[in-house]
Amino acid sequence: MTRTDRVFQLIGSCNNYPWGKQGEKSLAVQLHKKTDPNFEIKNDEFYSELWFGDYPDFPARVLETGELLQDVLQKHKDELLGKKVIEELGGQLPFLPKILSIAKALPLQIHPNKELAAKLHKEDPENFTDPNHKPEIAVALSKFEVFAGWKPLEEVQLLFKRLGVLRQFVPAGIEDWSELTLREVTRSLLQADEKTVKSVEEALAKASKEELGKQTYILDLLPRLQDQYGATDNGSLVALLCMNFLVLDAGDAIYIPADGIHAYLSGDIVECMARSNNVLNAGFCPPADRNNIDMFADTLTFKPSTRSKDSVILPSQDQGKVKIYKPPMSEFDMLRLSLFQGEGEDIEAHRGPGVMIITHGNGTMLADGKTFRLEEGSIFFVAPGVKVRIDSPGGLEAHMAVVA
Repeated sequence: MTRTDRVFQLIGSCNNYPWGKQGEKSLAVQLHKKTDPNFEIKNDEFYSELWFGDYPDFPARVLETGELLQDVLQKHKDELLGKKVIEELGGQLPFLPKILSIAKALPLQIHPNKELAAKLHKEDPENFTDPNHKPEIAVALSKFEVFAGWKPLEEVQLLFKRLGVLRQFVPAGIEDWSELTLREVTRSLLQADEKTVKSVEEALAKASKEELGKQTYILDLLPRLQDQYGATDNGSLVALLCMNFLVLDAGDAIYIPADGIHAYLSGDIVECMARSNNVLNAGFCPPADRNNIDMFADTLTFKPSTRSKDSVILPSQDQGKVKIYKPPMSEFDMLRLSLFQGEGEDIEAHRGPGVMIITHGNGTMLADGKTFRLEEGSIFFVAPGVKVRIDSPGGLEAHMAVVA
């Protein structure tokens, strides 16, 4: 790599959270090994995420030299980050892309807004490692199950009215629910002791289809969650009773705003977020790993983008053979390129940098006057102002986070 290189290949970092898929079942580690053939996949280990941004926890490196991507970007800010990122987005790569391979529920969580993130970072920099917010998107690579955002208020209220065991969590005297009611119900569910959680789950398992109405899927999901985290995890009650449950197909996407409640359940996804790793956990994890429940409940957002299944979905725009996902945030857009046998497509230059991963197939890329070989798992950095041409003899799928 030379000073003038504006397109270069990266190698990511794989991690081992226990919710990940095991051994070679993990797409994250399969893609990682294609770029790092010396990496040994152990079939008794879980491989959860492949990170390929410049965040220091699990950083990407330049494949040719081994240099940290962050170091290279800071040395050549003008050429590799561009004016928009330097002047408007903090002068560093403003997004963090990942591949996730999910075998069981991730912690029930929110990512704090900028104000809270700055406060937590100042008070506890070891656990909150930056002062930034972390809105995010997830694009499904396979069938993807997720809890995200809130069910419509009337659906939650009806469920709590029909099931007597749930009335203990509703503030006294409340007839018509508001967002404040849902916040306090969520707080009460998360603060319930193990004995109470267990008794409520036992009653929920015996609920009739008439009592559950169109939410009979709860009867199928409850034993799955109990098998993963036991019958006393508060997260199961919040997820099943209050949150949207979605099943997405490949190419579908969701948007999670800062402070938006969510828990991914299963599948393979491309995830991208603002440049942060801050998180507050409240369920689907050991009690010692949970953050303060009052802080969690007080921080929850009930924005319109979290209030129904449809509002959680992030639509895409078609531009030739590229689908463009535009979350309501300034840090990045996500592009999904799908080529069939013998097809090609141009990706126009952008104002800021991009990072692309080949999630399926192979081909060639013409960029900045050079030709690059694309293989499944290949990761490339593309500087601002660089137009890309991709061709594939046998078909290819790529995902690219980019500052538009």
